[in-house]
Amino acid sequence: MRKIIKIDESRCDGCGICAEACHEGAIIVEDGKAKLVSETYCDGLGDCIGECPQGAISFEMREAAAYDEAAVKARTSAEKASSSEDKLPCGCPGSMAKELKSAKSDPQRQKEAAMQESELTNWPVQLKLVPVQAPYLAGAHLLIAADCTAFACPNFHRDLLADKVCLVGCPKLDEVEPYIDKLVQIIKLHGIEEIDVAYMEVPCCGGLVRLVEEAVAKSGTSVTLKLVKLALNGKFLEVRQIFPS
Repeated sequence: MRKIIKIDESRCDGCGICAEACHEGAIIVEDGKAKLVSETYCDGLGDCIGECPQGAISFEMREAAAYDEAAVKARTSAEKASSSEDKLPCGCPGSMAKELKSAKSDPQRQKEAAMQESELTNWPVQLKLVPVQAPYLAGAHLLIAADCTAFACPNFHRDLLADKVCLVGCPKLDEVEPYIDKLVQIIKLHGIEEIDVAYMEVPCCGGLVRLVEEAVAKSGTSVTLKLVKLALNGKFLEVRQIFPS
């Protein structure tokens, strides 16, 4: 009997934060869920537990293979030497290379696309660069979009951006806490009442939703959220609105 982690897959959203926190590489994200690679890789110290935003990981006492430090080192060395150097250690689906194929546009569609005008009304758009005091934020309807959405969605300007102030960021590569603090200030200072959040279907992108929800909660104001999840081919997978309680 020994202490070992237990993952509740019903609560896991596949964000991959636990995998990044595990120094032994005992966790991977597979099919959108965190999984224990091998009992022998888990040292039972629980570095992953406090990092899980969903509270999906806990300890349990059960019969399990002993922790094998040598096996962990061997696996780590093998991974570094492997050809998958361009794959992030968390194994997040968001970093998986894929080739996306689309149907060729007909001449009419190409003509319509060429005639489409930009709906962008503010600059800068990168959340890190946007000044909290920027005048275009006053009473604005915000679109907070993951970096990749504008590349995936062919009609990003028409379908998502029109009549909104655009702020973009990446919840996986950027620092999240400064974004939350800045959004709290923007919401409170400029009386923001509506925020659309556009994010990709990959699990790590759900972090953008969580950071916006946390900023709204910390602001203590009533904000209507519209969550738009995009497939890798740019199609809308889900549109959900959350109204203030």
